[in-house]
Amino acid sequence: MTKAIKVLAAGSLRRAWAPLCEAFLAQTGTKVVTEFGPAGLLRERIEKGEKPDLFASANTTHPLALQQHGKALSVETFCGNSLCVTARKGPDLEKLNWLSVLLDPRFRLATSTPLSDPSGDYTWKMFEQIERRHPDAGAVLRNKALRLVGGENSAKVPEGKLAAEWLICTGQADVFIGYTSYATLLRENDELEVFNIPADYNVRASYALATCTEKAQPLADFILSETGQHILQNAGFCGKHAVMPD
Repeated sequence: MTKAIKVLAAGSLRRAWAPLCEAFLAQTGTKVVTEFGPAGLLRERIEKGEKPDLFASANTTHPLALQQHGKALSVETFCGNSLCVTARKGPDLEKLNWLSVLLDPRFRLATSTPLSDPSGDYTWKMFEQIERRHPDAGAVLRNKALRLVGGENSAKVPEGKLAAEWLICTGQADVFIGYTSYATLLRENDELEVFNIPADYNVRASYALATCTEKAQPLADFILSETGQHILQNAGFCGKHAVMPD
């Protein structure tokens, strides 16, 4: 049997990754061993000498940096995502939209950590877009945002829990900005309200694969195949060329 393919993957891919790897194993007989974490921290590990066969990042910046430094053979975009707002359900949310929920001083806003985790980077980019349309609003959001997950020293989200669900339901925050791929699961929790962010404010998250060894190429090809793309879309991701939803 072919030796297992070692993968480092962004934590937001966890829901899609198991069915992807099961389908790949069934088709090729090759096992995939994956460790998940914030993509920025995973990139640092590779830069310091760790040698996975494949790195699946929630952005293109980290894979391209590895390629530039000779630590990746190729880089390919393989799926997309966007942002949504999750809040604690209650009468205080009545008549509020996604932006007023974020700006409301009554609510503690949590985010992921910029630089360590692309989710935080995308969130800060969205704050910039809000600032352009609503002067000072972006600065307010940057100042009030609690960077509670995705950092080197952040508390670890418990196994099987989503960051938004865990932070809000345990009372650590009232509102969380995270990926739309989780929205369907979050809406199953009666304690939570999920707000879509309009496309003209939202940020397109482009996920990319850094193929670090030749051994990983069949897995990269499978992820980019029609079967792989279908599995990703079933898990809430956009196709690699899809337009961001409204």
